[in-house]
Amino acid sequence: QVQLVESGGGLVQAGGSLRLSCRVSGTDFKSAGISWYRQSPLKQREFIARIGSTKTYLPSVEGRFTISRDNTKKTVYLQMNSLRPEDTGLYYCSTLSTRGQGTQVTVSS
Repeated sequence: QVQLVESGGGLVQAGGSLRLSCRVSGTDFKSAGISWYRQSPLKQREFIARIGSTKTYLPSVEGRFTISRDNTKKTVYLQMNSLRPEDTGLYYCSTLSTRGQGTQVTVSS
């Protein structure tokens, strides 16, 4: 059974940084493609970044956010720099079939 557990969210001022973590279990982590999504009242679900054989990003976060993975820890990270109020939302990680509960990110202006 695949499980994903996010952590690292919080309240930060605009321009600040956060690093989100997604701990994955129950699957072959090394070959798994993992995505980060953001959910907010205004935009509902929004793709943020994915890591598989390549890395892809939502254009508005490219250059500010970096997705990476640590295979020994079975964890995917999302380093978020230069945060903006519009980055506020519930961030969750996902495989093709399963998603985590999410971690809340709030960016104050």
